[in-house]
Amino acid sequence: MGGNETSWVTDFILVGLQLSTDMEIFLFWVFSLLYIFSLLTNGIILGLIYLDPRLHTPMYFFLSHLAILDISYASNNVPKMLANLVTQKKSISFVPCITQTFLYLAFAASECLILAAMSYDRFVAICHPLHYTVIMSWRVCAALAATSWSCGFILSVAHTILLLRLPFCGPREVNHLFCEILAVLKLACADTTLNQLVILAACVFVLVGPLCSMLVSYMHILRTILKMQSKEGRRKAFSTCSSHLCVVGLFFGIAMLVYMVPDSDQREEQEKFLSLFHSLFNPMLNPLIYSLRNALVKEAFHRALQKKCV
Repeated sequence: MGGNETSWVTDFILVGLQLSTDMEIFLFWVFSLLYIFSLLTNGIILGLIYLDPRLHTPMYFFLSHLAILDISYASNNVPKMLANLVTQKKSISFVPCITQTFLYLAFAASECLILAAMSYDRFVAICHPLHYTVIMSWRVCAALAATSWSCGFILSVAHTILLLRLPFCGPREVNHLFCEILAVLKLACADTTLNQLVILAACVFVLVGPLCSMLVSYMHILRTILKMQSKEGRRKAFSTCSSHLCVVGLFFGIAMLVYMVPDSDQREEQEKFLSLFHSLFNPMLNPLIYSLRNALVKEAFHRALQKKCV
């Protein structure tokens, strides 16, 4: 134990994108605008769901949790990344680094499970419409949301405990935009096999499992939609489901590329950009995908504007 204490580092250096000063300043303004836009759009979605009684349904209940997760997810990673773009000192203390890793994993895992819950909601709504209000009661919705958040944070606690047992005796350079767990593990002065195995098991639980269940759900949904007699009903069902599939494809696809594809030195730079998309672009795109393809959200937005004008 004493050896671990003497070798414990006090801070890390976030390598980042390694660009010219002018390019980093340019990206600072671009990313700042995207981050603000992400907070604004997700905030609008939350506000509309809270204020409009027509959106007080299970689907929008889960969408509100997705918006909260997107705001939290981006706010955990982006501010420090923005600060590093305009400062020479790109260090981060040990405790904030571990905290960032913990929250990153917790929010990401919770979002995977919330997306799975949203898929189940669509499956029940389209395949079992007569029993929808009974199956998707508010108690069930609250239980699904609470389970998603709880599982995400429990998994993150497990990863963080295993990370803290490792000694860090230098180097200090984290070759990433933020304290991402795989990048931090590379700096450990001990065997990280157990950590890697737990990460793989967690990926199976929050990525492969939910994705398989969603694929099965959407196979049943597609079969049900094709049997519908009403063209309007088919159009509405396709519109809602395609929005969810776009979000699922973006989130799960990138996560599986980062955490389930074998690592290599050539992939480190690619993983930075994939993580950037996850942290900055994905939270911004989610509300756009749902609002642009969802008539109820657009109608609620127009009603809110009309009330403000009156």
